[in-house]
Amino acid sequence: MVAASGEREGGRGGESMAALARLQARLSGLREEYFRRNRSIDEDRKIEYKAAVKIQSWFRGCRVRAYLRYLTKMVIFIQKWWRGYRSRRYFRKMVETAYFIMKMNFYNEMAVRIQKRWRGYYVRKYIHNYYALKKYLEAISVNNEIVRKLDHSKTRLKKSTVSSTVPSFSENLEIRSLLEKAESEED
Repeated sequence: MVAASGEREGGRGGESMAALARLQARLSGLREEYFRRNRSIDEDRKIEYKAAVKIQSWFRGCRVRAYLRYLTKMVIFIQKWWRGYRSRRYFRKMVETAYFIMKMNFYNEMAVRIQKRWRGYYVRKYIHNYYALKKYLEAISVNNEIVRKLDHSKTRLKKSTVSSTVPSFSENLEIRSLLEKAESEED
């Protein structure tokens, strides 16, 4: 059995040597094929890497552009809100100012009316008092009449004194009544 097994071992040993020789002959081809395959895999890997980088950069660019659009919208919203707030505040201030001016104009107009009425009353009452002026003018006219009558009676008296030294009784009554009338009107 040993011999049989030895033959088998020897038979295998010859086959394995032949397989080894065949492998060594193919080894240089396998190396070239290995390097060629690795080179093509590396080239494919580089192409895939470049494609992945392009996809990532496109995606990141899309994200950044979307974020910038979002920021632009938010900036516009904030500006719109701020400008609206400022405009509303300015308009409110303008309305308050216009209302104040309108109120002041009204108060000034009313003050002018009150002053006008008061000045008219004061002038009529104290400066150009119609009734006092009328009374004064009537008093002057009465005084003028008295003076005329007295003057007239004096002239008559002079004429009568020249003719007679004692006035008549009727002349004395007339002079007395004129003097009393003048004194009562002066009071």
